[in-house]
Amino acid sequence: MTRLGFLAAAALGLMAATGAGAQEYPSKTVQIIVPFPPGGIIDAAARQVQPELERALKRSVVIDNRAGAGGAVGTAAVVRSEPDGHTLLMVASSHATAPAVNPNLSYDTDKDLAPVITVARDPMLFVIGNKVPAKTLQEFVALAKSKPGALNYSSPGFGSQTQFVTELFGTVAGMKLQHVPYRGGAPALQAVVQGDVEFTVLSGQVTLPQIEAGTLRAIAVGGPTRHPRAPDVPTIGETGYPTVEAMQWVGLFAPAKTPRAIIDRLNAALNEALADKAVAARITAAGLSPAGGAPEDLGRVVTAEIKLWKDTAKAANMKLAD
Repeated sequence: MTRLGFLAAAALGLMAATGAGAQEYPSKTVQIIVPFPPGGIIDAAARQVQPELERALKRSVVIDNRAGAGGAVGTAAVVRSEPDGHTLLMVASSHATAPAVNPNLSYDTDKDLAPVITVARDPMLFVIGNKVPAKTLQEFVALAKSKPGALNYSSPGFGSQTQFVTELFGTVAGMKLQHVPYRGGAPALQAVVQGDVEFTVLSGQVTLPQIEAGTLRAIAVGGPTRHPRAPDVPTIGETGYPTVEAMQWVGLFAPAKTPRAIIDRLNAALNEALADKAVAARITAAGLSPAGGAPEDLGRVVTAEIKLWKDTAKAANMKLAD
């Protein structure tokens, strides 16, 4: 056999082996690592699709909450795992903010993981305390400009999407707010309710109960459409800032080099699940909006957001410690 013939035969053999492996998938329990504690939007999304994925794959699917280092511990574990589709990662938008504030990550966020599907989206809400003398976003911006650096905003922690969105909005609107980081979304929101800070931007899952109870005021929705549970609150675009978006997403990823056939199988199973009315209702009840789409859709979002948040961090002079 000539060298060329040998290489061609070897390539065909590799393709056949890859195809066979994909057809046999899954051969054992599938693990979804959630790199944060139970109870957040990522954990909620994972648990809503878990039974549907089990039915589609005909294998057990387990959720492993592996928190630490702002999601980096669990994410690194997936990156290091075999690219065979048996270890997956469920993360949210903070996945794209991490590279902007932590240049020492042990993995490349954009290259070491393969996107599978966007599971859910969650428009963030811009909220203020009831004692703040403003009723609209425009009035709040005017108030902040009249008192440069005197007003504060809370966040779930340094490097959170709340901080990035608020710093970006401040740059666009020409105002400066002081950052007060807390340990999680609940205490960050409570700080606004109690009047310790004036402003924050957090998920609808966290803010809507307080908005509906009248303990704080929503002045804008970060998504392209109004929120069904807050139809009187204008979108950020309607208030005059169309270049600012505050949308959280929850996405499923696999290690890079996972065979495309496995990615496609997972994508198809989850698209079918998210289109099911019962599944969509459960996700909506958890405070999220079911999504779906192609792997490339999620990939484009991650790549674009990594660049956006790196640019935002540089413009706002955000450092590793606040």
